Amino acid sequence: MASKTRVLFVCTNNAARSQLAEALLRFADSERFEAFSAGTQPGEIDPRTFAALDHLGIETSGLRSKSLDEFADQRFDYVITLCDKAAQECQALPGAGELLAWNFEDPVTSDTHDAFRHTLHEIHERIKMFVLVKTKR
Repeated sequence: MASKTRVLFVCTNNAARSQLAEALLRFADSERFEAFSAGTQPGEIDPRTFAALDHLGIETSGLRSKSLDEFADQRFDYVITLCDKAAQECQALPGAGELLAWNFEDPVTSDTHDAFRHTLHEIHERIKMFVLVKTKR
């Protein structure tokens, strides 16, 4: 079997968006993709992140906040930033194959009703498209 495509999702705090993306890609296609997440300034995972994933029945065990430094010596086929701040800070990330910049509102600081579920849905739609495009033969 060919090796899996390695994807690192990056946002500032690794508290919501990148955690959602990591879990969603694993859920979408763990046969062909290895998903990881990190933060440029990692903090604690917001409990609402787990609640949003649990609502869809998506596995959350193993999710923890991590620093980019933890992946410094690793190679990734794709590094996907999920906010403009992380995109600016990841311009010269060693070990990055293709760098993609996606920008999603941070549900942690949002005043929007159901911000976590809304962000989860937006990221899920983007990941489904990413998987479709990247696995097309």
